[in-house]
Amino acid sequence: MRIIIVLIAVTLASLTMPEKKPLIESKEKVVAAAKNEFKAAMTAPEGELYLFAVEHNIKGEYTFKITLGDRGKVTSIFVISREGGDIPSQNKVKDAVKAFRFHFRLPKNKDYSFEHIFKF
Repeated sequence: MRIIIVLIAVTLASLTMPEKKPLIESKEKVVAAAKNEFKAAMTAPEGELYLFAVEHNIKGEYTFKITLGDRGKVTSIFVISREGGDIPSQNKVKDAVKAFRFHFRLPKNKDYSFEHIFKF
């Protein structure tokens, strides 16, 4: 009887533990994973950045240099170019990208920079 109770407790504990995000270490894989997540977030009808753009009436094309670090967070973002949009929209997109959370993690004390184009 005690064994059954212990097995049930262990099973329930494993179900309630949050799933760990995969660790990605190579720059090529980090950039590819980040770009794929941005692409998914820009996809209609339920992408996070797509919905943000619709809500804030964002138009144009924005190229950013994005640095990921601190275990998978956007640590810095710089505007490289803007076409067809205005500065307030650019700043809103920049803030949304800065707040974006990825579904993977990075090693401690490692930064990965890449450029990405957001087309709205």
